[in-house]
Amino acid sequence: MPSRAFLSWSKELLNYDFGFGHPMSPIRLELTMQLSEELGLLNASDIIVRSSDIAPDATLELVHSRDYINAVHAASDHDIPNENRGLGTEDNPSFPGMHDAAARMVQCTVDAALAVWSGQAAHGLNLAGGMHHAMPEGAAGFCIYNDAAVAIHILKQSGARRVMYVDLDAHHGDGVERAFWDDPDVLTFSIHQSGATLFPGTGFPTDIGAAGAQGSAVNLALPARTDSSGWLRALHALLPDVVRAFKPDIIVSQHGCDAHMLDTLSDLRVSIDAQRQGAVLVHELAHEACNGKWLALGGGGYSVVDVVPVMWTHVLAQVVHEEVGCSVRTPDHWRKHVRDYLDHTPPATMGDDAGAATFTNWEDGYDPDSNLDRAVRATRAAVFPYLGMDLSYEI
Repeated sequence: MPSRAFLSWSKELLNYDFGFGHPMSPIRLELTMQLSEELGLLNASDIIVRSSDIAPDATLELVHSRDYINAVHAASDHDIPNENRGLGTEDNPSFPGMHDAAARMVQCTVDAALAVWSGQAAHGLNLAGGMHHAMPEGAAGFCIYNDAAVAIHILKQSGARRVMYVDLDAHHGDGVERAFWDDPDVLTFSIHQSGATLFPGTGFPTDIGAAGAQGSAVNLALPARTDSSGWLRALHALLPDVVRAFKPDIIVSQHGCDAHMLDTLSDLRVSIDAQRQGAVLVHELAHEACNGKWLALGGGGYSVVDVVPVMWTHVLAQVVHEEVGCSVRTPDHWRKHVRDYLDHTPPATMGDDAGAATFTNWEDGYDPDSNLDRAVRATRAAVFPYLGMDLSYEI
């Protein structure tokens, strides 16, 4: 029997640190793992928790150019910024050891992916990963190397015929999409705030993949201020149908939680409760479509105390097949640590105290006056025909 889960984790992953005041603080990872441990989610003997070495440059070259990797080494080892490569910028300040920290993150994702694909573990997780904006030639959006894209390449090399990438971050998963834009055997699905109003300015419904790979990029661009019920309605209107049509061998998902109403880097209004339901849906679809082969990653999330540790603990709970209700109180010791160490009032429960988020199924009716419904319909119309799905009943 495979282990229940393979969790890539060590405190060395906290070295991916852009410095004081940067939105992507590594404290979010430390608090997540502390919270998960105090809730007893890491105690079972059939859960593997393991660190990884630094990914060799040859592995990084599956996605990134040699010139860019050399630029990261130079910025990291010799403090030579390269703004043309996105290094030494406000978003991506260079720091000593940056290459090693980013490359270790990649190897952690690769090791978790291979543990799942080989049958060593049922599910895999690297909450430090999900660096979906990194491009072949440069850094972007706090992302140095694109661990998800590298892992997908290695999964294909290892025998996976069809890989599906699901991105729940508030920002478009542009780097992963670009890496597989012309590959019909990798489907990238991204639900995000529209690029008309949010970085990186991409990911529109008509972005469906290159000629010969149409329908392999699915982009659900949401209006600003979409709330929990709208987000869930949109997700359920597309994701299950796309998974069932594509029939992946494995699902790789990115669980950036910056769609939350407290996050300052998006304009969405999606609760922890709703985002937890999104993780549950991905988990269920992995079991339905690909015998449970599922690799989950972290990503964005900049409310680093009130949201990220709670939401990512829910993701971890799904990966290890445990349930943590949103009404469960956070452990006393964890709350004391947050108060004492950060001088911050900690979240009292594992949810938003608003009960379970509810939504109306797409099949119950389309509202042409709704910006959300028009966005959903645009994506369905753009990609469903390429996936062999009939839309005549909606016209």
